[in-house]
Amino acid sequence: MKDIAFIEIAALIRERFGDGVAAADDKRLIVEPPRLAEVAAFLRDDPNLNLDYLSSVTAIDHKTDFTLIYHLYSLTKNQRLTMRVPVVDRVSPAVPSVTPIWRGADLQEREIFDLFGIEFSGHPNLKRLFMWEGFPGFPLRKDWVNRGP
Repeated sequence: MKDIAFIEIAALIRERFGDGVAAADDKRLIVEPPRLAEVAAFLRDDPNLNLDYLSSVTAIDHKTDFTLIYHLYSLTKNQRLTMRVPVVDRVSPAVPSVTPIWRGADLQEREIFDLFGIEFSGHPNLKRLFMWEGFPGFPLRKDWVNRGP
């Protein structure tokens, strides 16, 4: 599996969507949340990239903000890409859903919503997956405190 160079991908994204959508260095590709769904569709549909498989989506809590990490693969081109999406709003964190682009994001976005409280706008069925409805908080947040007996 060949890694796609982050700087090359960022240049393609900027060429297609303009400045301020993606940034990169030799260690990471960062995509801004408002354009996530558009960029994801581009990464999937561009014939030179064909990143047609989403292996995983996960979240990281940095205490002041969150980062979403997307692991993407092209099964036909034998290439992979890791994309980061910063989520700076801790009070009402939200990003567009990529479930319409990669169906495999469905349960993973629900898991992140349930455990971190990050909303995925446009998700077809965004509800808690592990915790019950009405559970007080998000147990994988670093600021969550067990409110049990």
